[in-house]
Amino acid sequence: MTAQSMSQPSVEAAVQSALTASLHPTHLEIVNESHLHAGHRGSPGTGDSHFRVVIVSADFVGLSRIARHRLVNRALAHLMGKPIHALALDTSAPGDHRD
Repeated sequence: MTAQSMSQPSVEAAVQSALTASLHPTHLEIVNESHLHAGHRGSPGTGDSHFRVVIVSADFVGLSRIARHRLVNRALAHLMGKPIHALALDTSAPGDHRD
């Protein structure tokens, strides 16, 4: 482990921390999908740039999908673009019907 990795949290940990602090999810899954995008144009090749987030939060009650995504993007604004290159979202409120 390098000194840098000891002093800086992983991108995944930073995403978890930011979403937990701002949206208080009842369920949160963060999947690093960077390996699926290795070598494509614009990918930084860091192995920590493409994520899928599944989040359930009471803050989403009554909001459209776009409004929910805006809340998540606002919470992660400091990570978007660099180090996060791509983010796929599945946002739900408690009690939403899920297939």
